[in-house]
Amino acid sequence: MTDTQRLSRRLIEQVGCSRREAELYIEGGWVTVNGNVVDTPQFQVQGEQVALLPGAKAEAPEPVTLILNQAPGLDEAGALASITPLTQASAFDTGKRVLKGHFSRLQCLAPLQPGATGLQVFTQDWRTARKLTAEFGKLEQEYVVEVQGTLRANGLELLKRGIIVRKQALPAAKCSWQNETHLRVALKAPTPGLVAQLCEAVGLSVISMRRLRLGGVPMGKLPVGQWRYVAVPERF
Repeated sequence: MTDTQRLSRRLIEQVGCSRREAELYIEGGWVTVNGNVVDTPQFQVQGEQVALLPGAKAEAPEPVTLILNQAPGLDEAGALASITPLTQASAFDTGKRVLKGHFSRLQCLAPLQPGATGLQVFTQDWRTARKLTAEFGKLEQEYVVEVQGTLRANGLELLKRGIIVRKQALPAAKCSWQNETHLRVALKAPTPGLVAQLCEAVGLSVISMRRLRLGGVPMGKLPVGQWRYVAVPERF
């Protein structure tokens, strides 16, 4: 064999499936070329060994949801661009095959506080997208906030009860010191800038903040700039 041909065409000849079935097998990560999974139907092959893995299904891959530990200085577009096969966190192996299709049609529906880093969510799963859209206001978000300044007397108690600033009632928040300079703050659906506003109301200014948890899904020990799949048991 001297001429190259599309991987999908080779699979059709070997298996006797339809063109659409061949594309689904390949995009689903069920086809290997010389033992390596190739998930691009247009991939050109010549004399390589092409095989269909056991248990192969001609079905579209299940949509995925990813968690990224967003690095400083990135906006939403930059964070999305940083999600590649090379930035997957190896310590969080769920057994899911990393497919090219997992990096397309990703939506970000859980915005961070302005200037914040940490847990960011991207999904292509309509069920997750619907939940984040419909129930975002009910999901508790937890941040660790690096602060400076002198805390007002009973400042944490004021934050826990809810505080009034210039005749505006700010929502109550769960607050505790992580250490001398870092405050943990948890509250439901904070509006943009609210965490900084709460800190300023009790005499503290924000140096940096990082989201640790969204609803029931924690970021855990995910390294900065790396991502992981949301596991099946996890629920926002």
